[in-house]
Amino acid sequence: MRTNVSLEEAQALLLERVYPAKECYVSLSDAIGRVLSQDIKASENLPPFNKSPLDGYALQAKDTEGAEQPGGVQLKVIEEVRAGYLPTKKVTSGTAIKVMTGAPLPEGADVVVKYEDVDRSGAYIRLDYTVKSGSNIIQAGEDITKGETVAYKGTLLTPPLIGLIASIGVPKVPVFNKVRVAILSTGDELLDPSQELQPGKIFNSNLHSLRALCLNLGAHPVSFGIVPDEIEVTAERISEALTGADIVITTGGVSVGDYDVVLDALKKIGSDIIFWKVDMKPGSPIVAAEKDNKLIIGLSGNPAAAFITFDLVVVPLIKKMRGLDSQLPLKVSATFVDHFDKQSPQRRFLRAELFRQGEKDYIKLTGKQSNGILKSMISCNALIDVPAGNDRLISGQKVSAVLVGSFNEHHAFNY
Repeated sequence: MRTNVSLEEAQALLLERVYPAKECYVSLSDAIGRVLSQDIKASENLPPFNKSPLDGYALQAKDTEGAEQPGGVQLKVIEEVRAGYLPTKKVTSGTAIKVMTGAPLPEGADVVVKYEDVDRSGAYIRLDYTVKSGSNIIQAGEDITKGETVAYKGTLLTPPLIGLIASIGVPKVPVFNKVRVAILSTGDELLDPSQELQPGKIFNSNLHSLRALCLNLGAHPVSFGIVPDEIEVTAERISEALTGADIVITTGGVSVGDYDVVLDALKKIGSDIIFWKVDMKPGSPIVAAEKDNKLIIGLSGNPAAAFITFDLVVVPLIKKMRGLDSQLPLKVSATFVDHFDKQSPQRRFLRAELFRQGEKDYIKLTGKQSNGILKSMISCNALIDVPAGNDRLISGQKVSAVLVGSFNEHHAFNY
């Protein structure tokens, strides 16, 4: 068993032990937030035919030559075609066909003129200007060509991508199965928020915050409730969780106290302990184990510490199991506009808010940084990475940070 490993070593040791989930097919209506398990190719051009982008008249450009002369040119309207219908006639010299937006371009026509740019009198239109061949025509395959890959394996399915896939006539998409994450909390002091608060007890926030994090990630959380500080019961509950989940997360009971029972429980069920403790603050007392080719990650019971270590250690695992190509949190550099006077003998991650003003990125603390303070996680979208041995942070200095939450999930900088 390794002890006191670096964060990067912990991430690497765990990522090498997980693989993308199995494949299934889902309808487009259920595809949002899922990850493609195969490339998607277009079987037809998009659009599949030349069409009009506006209401107007389809005609031959050569018929407008000399239209600037007095009286212009006159063309006979021989048909009207709406979107969704095919023309029955062909445009020949001296004729035009009225077309609605999205209607197929009639055979023989090579240009569409706007409805409002011509004079209509009975069955005839008059133009007093010359038009260029090819104007106002959406060409077949202009958006997507037949055989083109429109989405690649490992891509997160977003609303515009789902719309694009629908436009090429694909009703179901191959995706990776949802990752089932079992979550349980240890601690005699814990109560569920549905219970009445008792002296010496506290409400369990970890179970609910980590469940919400899983849902936000597109995973399927399975709650295994609160477990007392007893080795036998904890071992039994972890074994139960392993049977129906892809990964098991516990909170609490991973330090060195008399009632920190998770490490002993993991040994009792015969799991392989990968490491214990990560050289960082908050959340140092992390234990990671493997049993039946499934990972068990024990996090600190302190709410903020559990939240942060889940973001840094567990989220990359879930992302890989979901089938995403990019798993580790994105790193950024920004100007610090706050102050932090505490020394950091150990590597420390500070809860912060990253924002942009003009063309520059800035970052500030979101509140108190104590392990048990959850309120400072509310507006936290980044964690400032403070190296070990750092004396303090001062306003105006450049700092490194990692993105967390929706910032990191969508790989976007919409701040």
